[in-house]
Amino acid sequence: MTRTAGRTPLVELSGVSKHYGNVRALEGVSLQVHAGEVTCVLGDNGAGKSTLIKIIAGLHRHDGGTLALDGEATRLSSPREALDRGIATVHQDLAVVPLMPVWRNFFLGSEPRRGVGPFKRMDVDLMRRTTRAELLRMGIDLRDVDQPIGTLSGGERQCVAIARAVYFGAKVLVLDEPTAALGVKQSGVVLKYVAAARDRGLGVVFITHNPHHAYLVGDRFVLLKRGTMTGEHTRDEVALDELTRQMAGGAELDGLRHELRRAQDDEPRRARDAGPRRSAALPPGRG
Repeated sequence: MTRTAGRTPLVELSGVSKHYGNVRALEGVSLQVHAGEVTCVLGDNGAGKSTLIKIIAGLHRHDGGTLALDGEATRLSSPREALDRGIATVHQDLAVVPLMPVWRNFFLGSEPRRGVGPFKRMDVDLMRRTTRAELLRMGIDLRDVDQPIGTLSGGERQCVAIARAVYFGAKVLVLDEPTAALGVKQSGVVLKYVAAARDRGLGVVFITHNPHHAYLVGDRFVLLKRGTMTGEHTRDEVALDELTRQMAGGAELDGLRHELRRAQDDEPRRARDAGPRRSAALPPGRG
């Protein structure tokens, strides 16, 4: 019995499908997101990961199946509704303004104000203090929250976005390929804060094409290919090597390996067969 047995998932997809005209983007996809766990969705380009994100984030409505939040079937109509229901999505582009300071990006669109009437203005001191405190609570020690966020590394910007989602009350955090464009060290920093969000009790959906990163933090794994599920495992059901094999194609790779080996084995035979024919074609006295 798993540690989540009997608990209602924060988010549950059951047989969810999405079509764009005649194009099948998703077909019969199911997954569960529990508080204090990381659900990893793995797949190459075109696997359906982006469509899955859009459905959970409220950008697109699913055509078939069921999307349930806290056990209640629903159809999200907008990203604002998803956010109001506790689902925060951190996209690859992060939606930050590079020249604005870190604290301004932290509160972007939700700036607290003080004063009344025409004297109402942004509470800059509160935003600075809160940003610094919330980043420290997540273990992020920036040199200066007044520096433009564009001066931070890609990993640091990802971590600020995660801390922001936690501060604004997210129950579910959806991360769209957060380590895709990062080096080894920066990827490690981001994974550290993914684990920190999990340990704070959030349910995390970690979208990635890297099984090694997924296995470091994941509790559940869903594999997608061309819009359909090719595997679903909990951590105690699958080893990293098997997860990597399935992610890489498994049986398809075995078939390709057989084809390549046969082609390589045939190479010397073709060379031997070609030799005498070329000799026989030469005019007398040559060769």
